[in-house]
Amino acid sequence: MVWWSSPLSRTPLCSAAHQTIKKCCIAIVATTDHTNRSVHQHPASSTPPLTPLLHSAGDRDPRAKPRSDGTSDLAHERPNTRPQGLSQLVPMAATGGADSEVHFDFFPLVRQYKSGRVERFMNFPPIPAGVDPATGVASKDVVIDPANGLWARVFLPPGGHDGSKLPVLVYFHGGAYVIGSASDPMTHNYLNGLVAAANVVAVALEYRLAPEHPLPAAYDDSWEGLKWVASHATAAAADGAEPWLADRGDFSRVFLAGGSAGGTIAHVMAVRAGEQQGALPGFGIRGTIVVHPYFSGAAAIGKEATTGKAEKAKADAFWRFLYPGSPGLDDPLSNPFSEAAGGSAARIAGDRVLVCVAEKDGLRDRGVWYYESLKASGYAGEVELLESVGEDHVFYCMKPRSERAIELQDRILGFLRK
Repeated sequence: MVWWSSPLSRTPLCSAAHQTIKKCCIAIVATTDHTNRSVHQHPASSTPPLTPLLHSAGDRDPRAKPRSDGTSDLAHERPNTRPQGLSQLVPMAATGGADSEVHFDFFPLVRQYKSGRVERFMNFPPIPAGVDPATGVASKDVVIDPANGLWARVFLPPGGHDGSKLPVLVYFHGGAYVIGSASDPMTHNYLNGLVAAANVVAVALEYRLAPEHPLPAAYDDSWEGLKWVASHATAAAADGAEPWLADRGDFSRVFLAGGSAGGTIAHVMAVRAGEQQGALPGFGIRGTIVVHPYFSGAAAIGKEATTGKAEKAKADAFWRFLYPGSPGLDDPLSNPFSEAAGGSAARIAGDRVLVCVAEKDGLRDRGVWYYESLKASGYAGEVELLESVGEDHVFYCMKPRSERAIELQDRILGFLRK
């Protein structure tokens, strides 16, 4: 199952992030409360910190939404927590009873106890916004809705502003809906490389995570974020709009993209945009990039019906965990070509869709099924497929300089430049 997303960057910083992730995968556990914020102060009854602090004083918790006054909502929720970073990230001690009884276990991603306590095992140290020394790309965090903590990270390519407008890429991070952030190493470093190479303005939208915020929260947050981006098509910086978007973005050339769960979100957002065009005035979506997406469905397809039966059962159980209110595995958010979806996939916005799969990925057959189903759905646009032979899920994160990873990168850049 997918947990990060980012078609690769060739920059040295991407390689450094890869090494950081390899180290962090060993034993990072973040315990969260019911509001999906990382818990930084262990109670008096808990054990002392078990691991050294992994975040620097300048780092921002991926779940700490920036506010217009420069503080994070962690400061407002916990007065003793430093507003601009993490004070301590430690596992909470089990106190027995419901707090030690497991409700759902999907290791190595997430575990939830009957008390509601959640452990995330791949909660990587965030990277603060700023100027990337390897690419010259600048980034900053912007509050979208302080009421629910919605925010985004905006990326601007290097070079002076000659008055020309740049394509806009809206990016949705992966993480199986339970981990990941717009500020995690893979998302941040990938977008630095992509923005520099493609010469686009990028917006990475943050969304609330399950299980504290079950689906469809991630889709609803992403839609609100997309409407915020689209609002800059008709707004000016002088009116309070974000200047990097209002002044530099060409909203007649918009692309949606994401990997893994983020690829699924990109599809859902493109469908909503196609069905609700009046909600996004002046917003011209040219295409959607869906990398290693996470779809499901009641009927088994491909290897799911033979050697993949056990994995199919696990994936189905995980979907029910993510979306307890879903009417079933053929819910339109899980199966966009089900009867319940009502043919909505054919109404996807834009005239091109690029679908990327990996040959050895457990989600590969679903990705190909999505490609073939979209082509047969009546969608009037062009649908492309790239299969990375001999590779597994999100392989480009682990082998960013490999031949297939470079092939994937070049295909994505070509799609954006077409």
